[in-house]
Amino acid sequence: SFLCATMGVAWMLTSALSACVAINVESAGSHSAFTCEPVTLRMCHGLAYNTTFMPNLLNHYDQQTAALAMEPFHPMVNLECSSDLRPFLCALYAPVCTEYGRVTLPCRRLCQRARSDCYKLMDIFGVSWPEEMTCSRFPDCDETYPRAVDLLPNAGGTGRPPPSVQRDYGFWCPRELKMDPELGYSFLGVRDCSPPCPNMYFSRHELALARYIIGGVSIICLAATLFTFLTFLIDVGRFRYPERPIVFYAVCYMMVALVFFLGFLLGERVACNAAAPGSFRAATVTQGSHNKACTLLFMTLYFFTMAGGAWWVVLTVTWFLAAVAKWGSEAIEKKALLFHAAAWGVPGALTVALLALNKVEGDGVSGVCFAGVHDVAALRWFLLAPLALAVGVGVALLLAGIAALNRVRMEIPLEKENQDKLVKFMIRIGVFSVLYLVPLLTVIGCYLYEQSYRPVWELTWVQDWCQQYHIPCPFQVERLSRPSLALFVLKYLMMLVVGVPSVFWVGSKKTCFEWASFFHGHRRKE
Repeated sequence: SFLCATMGVAWMLTSALSACVAINVESAGSHSAFTCEPVTLRMCHGLAYNTTFMPNLLNHYDQQTAALAMEPFHPMVNLECSSDLRPFLCALYAPVCTEYGRVTLPCRRLCQRARSDCYKLMDIFGVSWPEEMTCSRFPDCDETYPRAVDLLPNAGGTGRPPPSVQRDYGFWCPRELKMDPELGYSFLGVRDCSPPCPNMYFSRHELALARYIIGGVSIICLAATLFTFLTFLIDVGRFRYPERPIVFYAVCYMMVALVFFLGFLLGERVACNAAAPGSFRAATVTQGSHNKACTLLFMTLYFFTMAGGAWWVVLTVTWFLAAVAKWGSEAIEKKALLFHAAAWGVPGALTVALLALNKVEGDGVSGVCFAGVHDVAALRWFLLAPLALAVGVGVALLLAGIAALNRVRMEIPLEKENQDKLVKFMIRIGVFSVLYLVPLLTVIGCYLYEQSYRPVWELTWVQDWCQQYHIPCPFQVERLSRPSLALFVLKYLMMLVVGVPSVFWVGSKKTCFEWASFFHGHRRKE
């Protein structure tokens, strides 16, 4: 009768304990996948550790699932059939999360003692020893390994630490970087996660220096391209085809420079999600189109960057038609609508595609929003591929046009004045093209280097920060590498400098006379 009463009390305790476990787990909120988290299982409270990770060794995804799987053992634990049973169960269902990238297995002797001590009581309650807990599956530890609560390596015992199974767990998103699932964020292939802001590689001092450099060069580019555009407005008839695309090219890079200047003024306010005050959440990189200011900066910057490359291609097409096909200005101008449709339409389609794919990303270095900042696929297909295609087509048409002009100069006798004009025109084309292509090729080179080394940089960052974020460290790291700030600064500077050559085309005595006449006419009106 005493045994029956004891069993009845045990079952009551089991039910109460199960309810408490369920309440505890539910109050802990949704499981934060692949991060160290507090142990919420009542059975495992009071041991030498208080954090665990999921999925556990038995592939239970969260602690609620583990709690349900542990329910049959509650009577045995409550009746204390063995002092080894509770530590053994917790080592399996709520493994310790202290050694990053390592799973500590319980000793075989611990399993054997727990099973032998509780086997008869389990038989009374009709509970069988699960197959996944077969003791032969666990490593044979030293006899002197501490029993009971000493589960942590070297936690007060004199024996050897338990054997460990080491493997690469991949990237686990720290809870500081977890995002709302509805936002569609992603970082290092993990959903609902975002990179730290302002930047995961550089210090705030380095970022401040980079922003001042980018801001200064953006002002220079803005002034040069604005001067080109205003010169066109003073005398529209001066810029006819095949030179007219230079004006639209200047407008594109004027907008690019304006966005970078706004990024300098805004700092981190648009590119970053601010850290929640009084919360463990850190500042993270803005992603997607939920931030309207970030989306607007992205649309403007990406569209006009791609449009600038498109107008460069149109410029080489018009030169090719003039030099090789011998088209006059009027004939080329009749195709202007087609040129505008291609030069504005293709960048517009690419911009819409990126918005549809939710590939907008904040850039903590420059303060703007762009594509391919952290997403290598977007960098490869929406930046490298279009820019490389524009350069390839443009250079081919440019060389064909220059060869044709040179053939005209050599084969057809011209008056000295016309000969000099043709030579000057060829020199201007050559110089302008070099001033455009060198910065653009540098940008492409930086992107190629970045997309090649970014996986190594990211792995190095995880290695550097895994312990601070309490996530598993990489198991085997063959190579470590960190990016240079100079590479990023050079990339942004060349993205801006590529617009400066437009001022070279209008830099002449005729431009000076036009501006002098413009100001003189205004004074006379006053």
